[in-house]
Amino acid sequence: MSHVEEHEGTRRDFLYYATGGAGAVAAGAAVWPLVNQMNPSADVQALSSIRVDISGVEVGTQLTVKWRGKPVFIRRRTQDEIDMGRAVELSDLVDPKAENANIAADATAIDENRTLDEAGEWLVMMGVCTHLGCVPLGDGAGDFGGWFCPCHGSHYDTAGRIRKGPAPRNLDIPVAAFDGDTEIVLG
Repeated sequence: MSHVEEHEGTRRDFLYYATGGAGAVAAGAAVWPLVNQMNPSADVQALSSIRVDISGVEVGTQLTVKWRGKPVFIRRRTQDEIDMGRAVELSDLVDPKAENANIAADATAIDENRTLDEAGEWLVMMGVCTHLGCVPLGDGAGDFGGWFCPCHGSHYDTAGRIRKGPAPRNLDIPVAAFDGDTEIVLG
């Protein structure tokens, strides 16, 4: 066998391997969209639940988390905030509906129904103003010691209920539940 024939065999082998490799890359590029379309869509992922560790939230403070692309306020209310929320007369509320039709229509029931626990300490609500979707300021802001939306002047009380301004309804309450003593599940 001559030196030229050995060299031709090596070149032929290289061409086979290069062609096979290019074919494998092309096949992978063609198959990837088919495999990727089996992943959950963005709307399904947005509906998923998240777990929030609340062990570090002190009484009188608030934690803000992002869920489904929006802020969620998790507030551990003081006894004064709970008392203020429960002392409100039904006639003073802009949006007096109870969040649950099974609860009697009085201000105490509305406050209790908006909280995650019976004592009224944990308040979980969407941090989006119901007027135009701005994010209200918290930590006792506004005329009623709760949240205030500086964009158009909506004032929310210590239970997240609209009390003054253009917002048509209370801050929304997401689906939430305790999982143990130190974790809240949203969704």
